[in-house]
This record gives sequence, C-alpha cells and structure tokens, in this order.
Amino acid sequence: MTVLSAATLLFLVMDPFGNIPIFLSILEPYSAARRLRIIAREMLIALAVLMTFLFAGQYILDALGISEPSLTAAGGVVLFLIALRMIFPRAGGVMEHSAEDDGEPLVVPLAIPLIAGPSAMASVMLIMGSDPARAGVWAGAVFSAWLLTGSVLMLAVRFSRFLGRRGLTAIQRLMGMILTAIAINMMLTGIREFFAL
Repeated sequence: MTVLSAATLLFLVMDPFGNIPIFLSILEPYSAARRLRIIAREMLIALAVLMTFLFAGQYILDALGISEPSLTAAGGVVLFLIALRMIFPRAGGVMEHSAEDDGEPLVVPLAIPLIAGPSAMASVMLIMGSDPARAGVWAGAVFSAWLLTGSVLMLAVRFSRFLGRRGLTAIQRLMGMILTAIAINMMLTGIREFFAL
C-alpha cells in the first residue's frame, strides 16, 4: 500500500461529501462563525482518535490474537458494507445519527462516528498493520486525508449550494463505487494471505 492509496482510502471512508447534508442539518441553529469553530473542534477530536488507533491498534490486535490476514479480510468486509450504504443510502443517511437537543454537539455524532467512525478506525489499524516500520508515513497519510476531509466540511455550505443535493448524492455514490473495488481487493488479499500461511 502506498501513501497515496492509504490517504485515498481514508478519505473515501470518512466520506466528507456524503456527510455534508448531515453536518448542515445538525449545525443549522448556529451562526456561520460558530459552525466553523464546532467543525474545527470536532475535526481535532477525530484526528486524535484516528492517531490513537493508528499507533495503538497493533497492540490491540496482538492482545486479541488477530492476524494481519484476518484483519485485512475483515476490513474489506466492513468497507464493503459501508460502500453499499454509500451507493444505496438509507433515509437517515450513510450513518444514522442523533443530535442532542439541549446543547451543541460534542464528540458524538460529528467527530465519532461521522468522521472517525468504526470503519475509519479499522482502516488506520489495517494500514499500520500492512507495514508498521512506516509509522511516520502512515501518520502523514492519515493527516492528509483528515486535512482534505476537514477542508471539504469547512466549505460545506458552498459545496451544498454549488453541487446541490443531487450533485452531493452523485459524488457519494461514485465514492461508494470506488470504495467497493478497494473493499473487494482487500478481502481477496486477506484470503490469499491466509491460505499462504
């Protein structure tokens, strides 16, 4: 896996374009300046979570006795399910969410699970597991995907006006198709490595 493919995978999993309508609906009661501050805070929380799983994920795998081929195949299955939801979204969006009625959102649902959800956590663990010696490189890939995702979400209102609901849906489905191919490749790689052991 290259840095570019790792960053692309994470960007697709974070699905910023698919999350734009959800972010806008949750942050609608707040002023434009307040929205930007909330998004920036939630993005920083998400980055901390992803970096934690990137560097501590291998220890979790070792403690649970999970092999790399198993993680690769399982990650492919999870990504495939996420990709299917991106292509065929539910009424509530790709990820179900609920906003707190008595205060601005904190951690849930914006940082987790919309940005650093289970699939993103599993993906960073998978990336680190592919070559732990390149930890710094993978951290750069995570940061790049996070930065691009944050940029898209910061410009959510502009993207929403420019692309419209149909445009955002089309981009989300296109990302879902690309993610489906990546997921199938991951599953096949995991199965092949398992039988090669």
